[in-house]
Amino acid sequence: MKKNSRDLAQANREIALHTQEKEQREAELVIANLELDFQQSEKEDRAAELVIANQVLRFEKGEKAKRAAELLIANKELIYQNEEKEDRAAELVIADRELVFQTSEKKERAAELKVANKELAYQHKEKGKRAAELILANKELLFQNQEKEKRAAELIIANTELIYQNQEKENRAAELLIANTELIFQNQEKENRAAELIIANKELAFQNEEKEKRAAELIMANTQLKAARDSQQNYIAGMQEMIFIASHKIRQPIVHILGLTNLLDNREQSAQDIKEIMLMMKQPANNLDKFTRELIAYINKLDSANKI
Repeated sequence: MKKNSRDLAQANREIALHTQEKEQREAELVIANLELDFQQSEKEDRAAELVIANQVLRFEKGEKAKRAAELLIANKELIYQNEEKEDRAAELVIADRELVFQTSEKKERAAELKVANKELAYQHKEKGKRAAELILANKELLFQNQEKEKRAAELIIANTELIYQNQEKENRAAELLIANTELIFQNQEKENRAAELIIANKELAFQNEEKEKRAAELIMANTQLKAARDSQQNYIAGMQEMIFIASHKIRQPIVHILGLTNLLDNREQSAQDIKEIMLMMKQPANNLDKFTRELIAYINKLDSANKI
């Protein structure tokens, strides 16, 4: 018992530590969202600059015939810039591979959670046979809930790692934005730079959608865990209520029938008295049969609610 108490205290401390870490991760997520808002504001400023640059570009197109020699130099610079862009694209591919790995890890955690849920369902089926072992079953269920909380904590850690990967990708996107800013000052290639900026914006929007999906999956896992706990508590309360009712409603007709059977043991009873006693025994027997059916229906109701 002392060992179980120490284990429970240790588990509570670990849960408190995980809760603190979760709050810190939420604070970091708020900071990341603020940074994302700042970047979106910067993107709007760049879009405004791009509109002005396009107006200048329309003016400069009339001067293209006079700057044929300058176009050769600009083409060489464009080749260099394309090489830089390929380097950035390679870095982005590496980041995507890391994200795929994180997703695979998360699926493994989800599989472990499904296995734990199957084990819990099996234990629910066995509870009808172990009414006398209800206290021991509760202790085992508490241990399993702690295991599920550990799995949830592992899922939170995986999501934290995914957030870190997203931040790394955002840094790569920031570098790409810097490259696009440099390309803006290249008057001959402004249209190409604008297209690259649009692609970067689409990639950033895709990353934001992935982050929202991860957050939704975490909320769903927590909701399922809470629903399983509530269902178990309702089932236990129903079993306790059923045992209490059975101990009273079954005992009363049985006592009545036993009393009447004692009267039958008296050999001095006449045939009429025996008939009356038999009629009196019929009522408690019917009551016992009625309560037995109600008890079966109540158990089926509990099992149905627990399966849901």
